[in-house]
Amino acid sequence: MPLVLCPTSLPMSTPAQPDIPASEQVPLETARRPALLLAAAAGVAWAVAIGMLATGFVEPAQPLLAPPRVLFAILTLGAGLLTFVPLQVQLRVPGLAFEGLAGSFLLLHVLAFVPPPTGWLLWLPDTPVYVVLAAALFWSVSAIAIWPIHVAGTRIFRQRARQYDLRRARRQAHEVGVLAALCVGLAGLRVLTPVGVGLLALILVVAELLFLSFVETETSPL
Repeated sequence: MPLVLCPTSLPMSTPAQPDIPASEQVPLETARRPALLLAAAAGVAWAVAIGMLATGFVEPAQPLLAPPRVLFAILTLGAGLLTFVPLQVQLRVPGLAFEGLAGSFLLLHVLAFVPPPTGWLLWLPDTPVYVVLAAALFWSVSAIAIWPIHVAGTRIFRQRARQYDLRRARRQAHEVGVLAALCVGLAGLRVLTPVGVGLLALILVVAELLFLSFVETETSPL
C-alpha cells in the first residue's frame, strides 16, 4: 500500500521577515505627533486671527504697516499654510493649497479692512467688493469642503473607483464654492432668500448627477 502523507503533517515554512531592531521601531503616537502639532498650531493661528477680527483689534483706519495689521497678515498666512498645505499633500490635489490660502487670506482681509457695501450689486462703487468677496468665498469654501466630501464619498459610493475619484471630490467641492459665491450675488441683488438658495442648490445637484452619469472616474492614489 502506498504511503499517503497528510498535508497537515508537513512542516509549514513561513517567508523570512527582516528583523527590525526595537530601537528603530516608531510608536504610532510618535508618528502622529507632527500632524497633531501642525493641527494645534493651525487652530491657534485661526483662533487668534478670528479673535482679532471679532474684537475690532484690526480696523480700516489703521496704517498699512501698523503692528496689528502686520500681525493679522502673518497669522492668516500662517494659518492658511498650516491648514491647506498638509491637506494638499494628503489628498495629492494640485492647487488646493493655493486656493485655500488665497481664499482665506482674501476673505479675512476683506472682512477686516473693506467697508461693507451699502448699494446693490450693479452699483459700480460696490461691485468690486461683491466680486472680491464672491471669489474669496469660492476659493476658501471649495478648499475647505473637499476633505469632508472626499471622506463622505468613501462611505456613500459602493464602487471603489467612485469612492476615491479625485476629480469627483474636487468638482463637488467647487460646486459648494459656487453655491457660496452665488449667495453673495443674490445678496447683492437683494434677493437672497431660502427659496432662492434652495433652487440654486437643486440646479447644482442636478448638474452633479449628470456629471456622475457621463463622466469617467479618476482613482485617487490614496
